[in-house]
Amino acid sequence: MFNKIKEECGVFGIYSEEREENVAYYTCIGLSSLQHRGEESCGIAINNGGVISYHKEVGLVSDVFNQKVVDELTMGKMAIGHVRYSTTGAPKKENAQPIVIRYAKGNIAVVHNGNLTNAVELRKQLQENGAIFNSTSDTEVIAYIIARERLKTKSIEEAVMNTMKYIKGAYSLLIMSSQKLIAVRDPRRI
Repeated sequence: MFNKIKEECGVFGIYSEEREENVAYYTCIGLSSLQHRGEESCGIAINNGGVISYHKEVGLVSDVFNQKVVDELTMGKMAIGHVRYSTTGAPKKENAQPIVIRYAKGNIAVVHNGNLTNAVELRKQLQENGAIFNSTSDTEVIAYIIARERLKTKSIEEAVMNTMKYIKGAYSLLIMSSQKLIAVRDPRRI
């Protein structure tokens, strides 16, 4: 049947409504539990008072996130993390997630598990309208579409719903804005 074991990426999110916590530490624990889902790279983005900071690198969670790195990510009320098994884009640092974008309405961080079947077409359209990509990952395509849609909508939730009309494939996403943490699965839940 299968010649080779294939895993998918692992995504992790945490939200604390009550108080700021060491969400980087908890996210490291979550990513360590998901390490088998992706061993090429990993990353964490923290939301601290609406400011998103992040760290990502090629390597295992235990190699990338030592105590110094976790301490530098500060406290926060929410975080997202990712362990990567590449299906689109080479296993390089620029393709590590989360993808963080700063744009006119603020900033967002996106982690993604899955594949977009129309990523090449969407990337080309975005580039023709001035988008400059830093990676070859389809996650960056998703992040740019969310940002574009957010400029046209009243909320990040509406922007994410509009984005889902454009992207095709099997996926799950975590999107962190300056105030929200949103989880999404493809409509077919494949």
